[in-house]
Amino acid sequence: MTVEPPAVPAAPEPELPRGVALAWGVAANPQRGPKRELSIERIVEAAVEIADAEGLGAVSMARVAQSLGYTTMSLYRYVSAKDDLLTLMQEIGTGLPPEPSPDLAAGDWRGRLRELSRAQVEHYLAHPWLLDIPIEGTPVTPNNLAWMDAMLDALADVPVDEFERVAIMLLFTGQMRWRGTIERAYADAASAAGVDPQAIDDARDALLDTLVTAQEFPAVRRAIDAGVFRDETGDPLEFGFERLLDGVAGYVAERAAGAPRDIPAPADPVEAEAAGDKKVREAQKAVREAEKRLRDARKLARDATREATRRIRDSRR
Repeated sequence: MTVEPPAVPAAPEPELPRGVALAWGVAANPQRGPKRELSIERIVEAAVEIADAEGLGAVSMARVAQSLGYTTMSLYRYVSAKDDLLTLMQEIGTGLPPEPSPDLAAGDWRGRLRELSRAQVEHYLAHPWLLDIPIEGTPVTPNNLAWMDAMLDALADVPVDEFERVAIMLLFTGQMRWRGTIERAYADAASAAGVDPQAIDDARDALLDTLVTAQEFPAVRRAIDAGVFRDETGDPLEFGFERLLDGVAGYVAERAAGAPRDIPAPADPVEAEAAGDKKVREAQKAVREAEKRLRDARKLARDATREATRRIRDSRR
C-alpha cells in the first residue's frame, strides 16, 4: 500500500497593512455611517492640501476632519490610523512617472534616467513634505513601484544583471532625494526671509568672501575667487548628476567587455562587533577631543591674524 506523504500546508499570505490595502484598492469597505458621502479620496486630498500649505506637521486626523466639516470619528470609518493616511498621501504626492519623451532614442538609458530623475525632483518641490515621510524599506504601493519599474526598465538593455540594475536605480533615487532636500531648504529659507532664493546665495557669497582667507582655507578661497559659489561656472548639482551617469556608463562598458560583477563583500560580523568595543569608543572620544582642540587653535590663529592685520592697517594711517 502506498502511503501518501502528509500535505504541506501553504504558507499564509501576509496581511496587508490597511494603508497599503487602501492604496491597492483591496481594503474592506468602510463601516457604514450617517455621513456616507465622505470618501477616502476626499480625506487624502484634504490632507495633501494641508501638507502643501503648512507642512506635514500640520496634518492630523482632527485637522483634516475640521477642513472637511466632519467629526474626527467620521474619518476613522475610512482611515483607521494616521500612518495609513500618510501612506495614502505619499502615494498621491508621488504620482506616476512620466512617459518617455517622443524624441528619446531607443536604448538611451542615460536620457531616460535624466527624465525620471528630474521628474522626481519636481515632485519633491511640488510636495516638499514627501521628504519628511520616513523611509521604511522597499516601497510597496502602486505609484512607488511604478517609479521603480520605470527606472529598471530604462536599464533593461544595459549589460548588467538584475542586482546591478536595482543598485543603479537606488543610486539615482537617493541622489534625487538629496537634491530635493537641498532645493527645498533654499526655498524654505527664501520664503521665511521673504526674499528671492538668489538673495540667499548672494548673502552667503558675501559672508564667504569676508570670512574665508587664503591662509586658513586656501582651497575654499580658490573656489570663491573662481566664482564657483556665484554660479558663474554652471550648476554644480547638475554637474555631479552627469558624473554619476558617466560613472555608471564606465562600469557598464567594463561589464560589456566581460568584466565580472564588482560587488563589495558584506561587512565582517566580527569587525562590526568590534565597532562597539570599549577601546574603539575611547579612540573615538579621543578623536573628538583632538578635533575640539584643533578648532580652538584655529580660532586663536584667526584672532591673531585679524589683530595683526588691524595693527598693520593702523600703522599705515
